[in-house]
Amino acid sequence: METEKRYEEALKWIHGLGRFGIKPGLERMKAMLEKLGNPHQAIPYVHIGGTNGKGSTAAMLASILRTAGYRVGLFTSPYLLSFTNRMAIDGSDIEHDDLAGLVDEVRVLVDLIVEDPALGQPTEFEVVTVLALTYFARQNVDLVVLEVGLGGRLDATNVVDPLLSIITNISLEHTDVLGDTIEKIAAEKAGIIKQGRPLLTAAEDPLALAVFEARCNELDAPFYRLQSSEPLHAADEYKRPHALAGKITAAGQYFSYQGFKITYRDLFIPLRGKYQLDNAATALGALELLEAHGFYCNEEAVRSGLAATVWPGRLEVMQSEPLLVMDGAHNPAAMARLAEAFPLYFNYKRLILVFGIMADKDMSPMLNSILPLADVVIFTRPLIERAADPRVVAAFAREKLGYEIEHQIIEDHGEALDRALGLADLDDAVLVTGSLYTVSDVRAYYTGKNK
Repeated sequence: METEKRYEEALKWIHGLGRFGIKPGLERMKAMLEKLGNPHQAIPYVHIGGTNGKGSTAAMLASILRTAGYRVGLFTSPYLLSFTNRMAIDGSDIEHDDLAGLVDEVRVLVDLIVEDPALGQPTEFEVVTVLALTYFARQNVDLVVLEVGLGGRLDATNVVDPLLSIITNISLEHTDVLGDTIEKIAAEKAGIIKQGRPLLTAAEDPLALAVFEARCNELDAPFYRLQSSEPLHAADEYKRPHALAGKITAAGQYFSYQGFKITYRDLFIPLRGKYQLDNAATALGALELLEAHGFYCNEEAVRSGLAATVWPGRLEVMQSEPLLVMDGAHNPAAMARLAEAFPLYFNYKRLILVFGIMADKDMSPMLNSILPLADVVIFTRPLIERAADPRVVAAFAREKLGYEIEHQIIEDHGEALDRALGLADLDDAVLVTGSLYTVSDVRAYYTGKNK
């Protein structure tokens, strides 16, 4: 009981830092880590940025390495089920007692940082990142797969010198922070590229690729990318990793992989969506590049690790009659991919959509992607201050976008799910989407109710 009390108090303090918002910059991170003895410098990393697919790529890469026998730390955000999901070792979240102890230690350092007017108050994400980097170092992991929070150049995670940087893809997001063009966003993402360290990217936009190539040339960093339909330039002749789609099943999908040197046939991932094949190819390409640093994974580890990947909330099937699917698509590119994948992977008569979105998102393209698939929409909101008012979202869809679709407004996310399932016949589908926060809250409600 004492441990749980300390854990809850630690979480309350961490989340209380959220009121300080986003403060791009690395000065506070470096100051806190230096006071802890720079633990992040003791272990190797793979640093993963990009617009979408970061978490799935990280989860697959970590699962394969873990299956091969390496002790692997995984840092992701935001969390889906529990705060401790954000920092895990070998698939196990940090223990409540360990987190509480680290918070006691770091809290003292934060008080010291605040006293320095040149630094000011650290943010929630900065403190969480410090906690994770310290935890992984003290647990003596072999490698950390580290997901970027926002952007790259000034993101709190960008204090590490990784063995390899990965940028999954690029599309317009967080334009108020990262810039309003693909080139500006790509430049921010390219901030994770380090001197002499290779970059692997799945991006296809020529403007983004040009930014990445130029930055790699500046830093003498080897530049690799997945195969795409358009070559970057005539001299781009080296073999590029790619995945070829195979059979789709109720549990996931099969594919083949052609890499820099390695070919695998009939691999399986328990993740749905064609875009997950690019994420898988990125993870496998990263494995090939990591061999130069002594991280070798045989074919058995690759097959077993991919098949054992756990990454909930991405086209995740919760039940079959009626079909209930949850997907954390939270920006225009992700929502377009979801809208493309859903009717390909699932059979259903009607679609009842449960939709909750953040107020700072670009609603128009997201709604234009998903609403044409829906027969009924229930607008709701997750339990976070940044959530959009569902009345505002519904009015926007009707008045600005012209959708005259049957809909209801139910603020409570649990009631929204219950209403959707109540409206659905056994051959209908219910899809929960719009934000990872929406999926997290609705999923927690559903699993709690069905224990």
